[in-house]
Amino acid sequence: MKNIAKGSIREIEIEPGFYVIRCTNLSSETQKLEREVAPTFIQMHFAVQAAGKLVFAGGHYTMPVPQGESALLYNPNQALPIQLVLEPNARFVILLVSIEQFHRFFSEEAGLIQFLDSDHRDKKYYFKKEMTPRELVVLNEILNFHLRPSLEALFTKGKIFELLSLYFNKTEESDACPFLKDENNVKKILLAKSIIIERVANPPGLKELAAEIGLSLKKLKEGFKQIYGETVFNFLFEYKMDLARNLIESKQHNVTEISELIGYTSPSHFIAAFKQKFGTTPKQYMLNN
Repeated sequence: MKNIAKGSIREIEIEPGFYVIRCTNLSSETQKLEREVAPTFIQMHFAVQAAGKLVFAGGHYTMPVPQGESALLYNPNQALPIQLVLEPNARFVILLVSIEQFHRFFSEEAGLIQFLDSDHRDKKYYFKKEMTPRELVVLNEILNFHLRPSLEALFTKGKIFELLSLYFNKTEESDACPFLKDENNVKKILLAKSIIIERVANPPGLKELAAEIGLSLKKLKEGFKQIYGETVFNFLFEYKMDLARNLIESKQHNVTEISELIGYTSPSHFIAAFKQKFGTTPKQYMLNN
């Protein structure tokens, strides 16, 4: 698998024949993720933030995956290697599941899933759809994993099975949170996140942000937590630290410059925050990478 230049990529093997890839492009340019995939695998791409584009046949065919949409691909007659072009600030979750594992997961529901039924078995199948608010919540929980590293595989496995259950459940919206049922609310919270990222060096205060997106302060706080699984403050902190780490690894900026780029008025405050997050100072991290 070829890594993206400025960002992060993490592949986790849930069990044999079942993989999860989390990828983030933190650069201001498009980046490409490439991975070989056997024809015995189903692949599912979820555009959680910003957009991406799947490229096939050497660029002769492309499939856009806009923010908030997912794409399911399966072609038992030929390999479909992943060539995913990620837009700036894009965050994707990718599932790779062998058809054998998939049949095992959904053995009792195979007749309800179109590409598993007898009429479509062994035929290529491409399907795109908009993600539901509940799917988006789970995907953000997967991307924003902050527990002990030893729990990552277990946590991700549970969330991926929850995601698959929602994806293939035709009535998943019946018991959804009322706030998440309103697409305008969800769009406003997505806008809030985009604003935070775009102005990471000088983000608006909560009241200012709530007014800008057209929600009350209470709904901004509650909605952000429901969709992203954490507070606005925690999200901003984690984003700043991930951005700082990638800037350090680029070796193009010193500590003072990075501190300014991510919005710290004092390098000492940035150093303390970085050490709190990663257990080492930016300078030590820079020397070891």
